[in-house]
Amino acid sequence: MTLDVGRNWAGNLAYGAERIVAPATVSEVQEALSGASQVRAVGSRHSFNTIADTQGVLLATSRLDSASVIDEVSRTVTVGAGTRYGELGAELQRAGWALSNLASLPHISVAGAIATGTHGSGDRVPALAAAVAGLEFVTAAGEIVTLRRGDDDFAAAVVSLGALGIVTSVTLDIEPTFEVSQHVYEKLSLERVLTDFDEVTSMGYSVSMFTTWRDPDTLDQVWVKRRTDADAPAPAGVLGARPATVARHPLPGISAEFCTAQLGEPGAWIDRLPHFRLDFTPSNGDELQTEYLVPRTRIAEALNVMRELAPIVAPLLQVNEIRTIPADELWLSPAYGHDVVGLHLTWLPAQAEVEALLADLEERLLPLGARPHWGKLFVADAEALHAAYPKLAEFRDVADRYDPNGVFRNDFLTRAFGDV
Repeated sequence: MTLDVGRNWAGNLAYGAERIVAPATVSEVQEALSGASQVRAVGSRHSFNTIADTQGVLLATSRLDSASVIDEVSRTVTVGAGTRYGELGAELQRAGWALSNLASLPHISVAGAIATGTHGSGDRVPALAAAVAGLEFVTAAGEIVTLRRGDDDFAAAVVSLGALGIVTSVTLDIEPTFEVSQHVYEKLSLERVLTDFDEVTSMGYSVSMFTTWRDPDTLDQVWVKRRTDADAPAPAGVLGARPATVARHPLPGISAEFCTAQLGEPGAWIDRLPHFRLDFTPSNGDELQTEYLVPRTRIAEALNVMRELAPIVAPLLQVNEIRTIPADELWLSPAYGHDVVGLHLTWLPAQAEVEALLADLEERLLPLGARPHWGKLFVADAEALHAAYPKLAEFRDVADRYDPNGVFRNDFLTRAFGDV
């Protein structure tokens, strides 16, 4: 199946591929790779940079969505790479199972989210890629490779940037289903966050803070998601922030009708852990995104940087989400080796102005150990990326071994790998 060449989610990038194909089976993936000189995989197209772009063949994974297979003994589920989290979550919920974590959007594909190090939120709940128990991919030579947790190369292959091959299926850890309630609190003093950060982020199973930095001394909202089977009841306030009396959207002035239910109404994990409902596609084409993952031990410094730069950040910013991710051992994960805090920035669709501002942000944040999210906008060069991701050079060696002819190499990877 051949598709028209398209654009990414936000519309800020037109893919440069000569053609797009959408295989539905492993054999069709092998056929698409046969004789191709340049190939990249694209999932839900939610990347804001050129990580998925190519001048050759763009291989859309949307039809690699085979029915999930639940193994109740091993507590895993195996799914096609193009499956969206929301669809998988609904299927798991019907069967009495759950994933431990989800991103803000349930619309993103499993393989694409994992390959770029995408995450949810929670002091005790690792990023999405940490739930990977195994994966299958097809190399440029057509070889089918299966890796499981503990195998050689597994820690390199999960957050892969699409550099090793085309992922066709993924096996994820699951657990029995659970319910979550969600409360929103408003107007939290930044000084209280700086002095009591751990207290704020431990208020629930998943905690997100939102601010526009228009008032540099106050965070606008705190979203606290609690497991009804484990977490304490919702408090009347959070360090002076008061509970919202109506449902809120993270962006000021926007209707909350397409957000997941709030005001403490319990619901299934799939209907509460994301911020947005699957039946609504938010912000399609009217935003850009950046994220820096800062070592948790440096978060106070990073938030002070954001406060100091608020006068130049706020005019381009829609909202900044702040959330925690515990450490994992996946080489290119933003949480590799230590706990991190994500500073997720949703910008107005003004790319030139945003990229100019990113240079100032990175000059201040990267020395704190901040790591750019692989699927978002950033301007860091290879030297800075190698400093941020200490396993990047070793990962490049693994990529060269699986893809010696550079079929999956593109300008983004060349920039990231560099000659460091």
